[in-house]
Amino acid sequence: MTDNPKNAVTTAATSSWPLLRRLWREYMRGHVGKLSLAILCMAVVALTTAAQALLVKPALDRIMVQGDAKLVWLLPLAFMGVILVKGAASYFQSLLMEKLALRIIEAIQGRMFERLIGADLAYIDRNASGTLISRFISDIYQLREMLTTSIVSLVRDNMTTSALIGVMVYTNWRMALIALIAFPFSAWFITSIGRRMRRVFRTTQAETGEMTRMLDDAFKGIRQVKAYAMEEHERQRAGRTFYGLYRLMLKATRVRALSVPALETMGGVVFAGVLAFGGWQVLHGQATVGSFMAFFAAALMAYQPMRRVLNTNITLQRGLASSERVFEIVDLEHTIRERPDAVPLKLSGGAVRLDGVGFSYGDGAPALRDVTIEAPAGKVTALVGPSGAGKSTVLNLIPRFYDATAGAVTIDGQDVRAVTLDSLRGAIGLVTQDTGLFNDTIRANIAYGKVGASDAEIAAAARAAAADEFIRALPQGYDTEIGERGITLSGGQRQRLSIARALLKNAPILLLDEATSALDTESERQVQDALKRLMKGRTSIVIAHRLSTVMDADIIYVIDRGRVVESGGHDELVARDGLYARLNRMQFRDAPPADAEARTEA
Repeated sequence: MTDNPKNAVTTAATSSWPLLRRLWREYMRGHVGKLSLAILCMAVVALTTAAQALLVKPALDRIMVQGDAKLVWLLPLAFMGVILVKGAASYFQSLLMEKLALRIIEAIQGRMFERLIGADLAYIDRNASGTLISRFISDIYQLREMLTTSIVSLVRDNMTTSALIGVMVYTNWRMALIALIAFPFSAWFITSIGRRMRRVFRTTQAETGEMTRMLDDAFKGIRQVKAYAMEEHERQRAGRTFYGLYRLMLKATRVRALSVPALETMGGVVFAGVLAFGGWQVLHGQATVGSFMAFFAAALMAYQPMRRVLNTNITLQRGLASSERVFEIVDLEHTIRERPDAVPLKLSGGAVRLDGVGFSYGDGAPALRDVTIEAPAGKVTALVGPSGAGKSTVLNLIPRFYDATAGAVTIDGQDVRAVTLDSLRGAIGLVTQDTGLFNDTIRANIAYGKVGASDAEIAAAARAAAADEFIRALPQGYDTEIGERGITLSGGQRQRLSIARALLKNAPILLLDEATSALDTESERQVQDALKRLMKGRTSIVIAHRLSTVMDADIIYVIDRGRVVESGGHDELVARDGLYARLNRMQFRDAPPADAEARTEA
């Protein structure tokens, strides 16, 4: 996903309150009890901080000047009591807000995953997995920091500053006027810095996503990197990404580094004015030493939360920039969705029909044009043709991975767009060139899609897919962990597990896209025998580049450049001497001896 810098600038300047209101409305309002208790604890922290400053006046005036012996013991106890109350309130405030933030993050992550797991394949294909994963890790971390640090600090520190300003006004309102002159300038400065940081952080988060995508590509393709000696190329590509991220982070560091001394300079000017005017008042008897020191203590203590507000605002802007990216996922609209009046699919045989179907992936070039295909119930229908002709696209339309842009796809006369997705996909078994295995045990991978399958059923499916023998030869057998995408297994072994999964599902409609492409000749024969037994009585649509595997199909459709150009049985198509016959001659000429012999026997 590409972020538009101009949009980021506009968003950064205008969307703080809408984002905060949305967080409140959708995620925080349901925890109003915990939030109220946390705010109460923050108020206690603010009041006890002000009380610490206020206790300075009697400590100086009544103990140091007047020599009040009673207060020598009472004031230290009062100080200790205030500190203990402040510490307890601070602890419970942090605990409550941390728990609240974690619950909110859990809810947002769940919502994000729900939107992505149900997203259209078109969206998933357009966005690298590394970029999407960074939303769950980097962006969510920044959002959590905002909830646990920024919002807490803004509320607590503003309360504390207000309480300390109250002490300043109470002890010496004239000096308070001098000090308060700086507050509007400080507020403007903090807001201005926040806007600049928001723009930088949004771009930084986008670059972090790109870095995650680059690393994901490099590590997943490490075999290709080494096979083609492209280590130096990948190092350079990574170096450019890291340098771009370094520049963005350096820019943020410069802005932050400038902000601290600027705020300190502003505070120094104010304190100089307070010292001059306060000292003059004490010398002329218009203020006591105790009131002056209490005011000065309150002013110093108020300066610290003001500094924290600046740093907190930077964290807040980083969190808001991340929340924008998070809500892009939360707000993701699905185009493949059920109609309100969708009904379960009613199977009477499983006949599949594409009627005048057209489809484009969105790049303007049509992938299918006026395609009509009839896959009779209980029969084997084969799709053949050159690479890129549109065969896999046909298969993608049947379970509604994509929707046809023209025409209709029906099963037993029911438009697939009019039935529920669960009933539609529950009726279809799918095996593709991409085996789609998970980093789990062999048992879990075979049973994926059939919750509660027994060990006997799993083993039977594995035997039918010619996988049981190699599985049992592994150290942990069916409990062997196969690594990411089954990396510890050979290509043929992975394909057989994928076939075993489809066999276990035992769906009435089978979609096989190069299901035996990764198998050696012996394993292919075993699996083909298993598939033939499985396909009996079921509607099967098979894609194969090896025409020898579909010669016995009931009907063969030849697809070229998104159109059906021929259809019929094997002998009929060979006799027609069209595209199918040319493909057949090419494969017969190029086939290895064992394959040629098998085809001759067939």
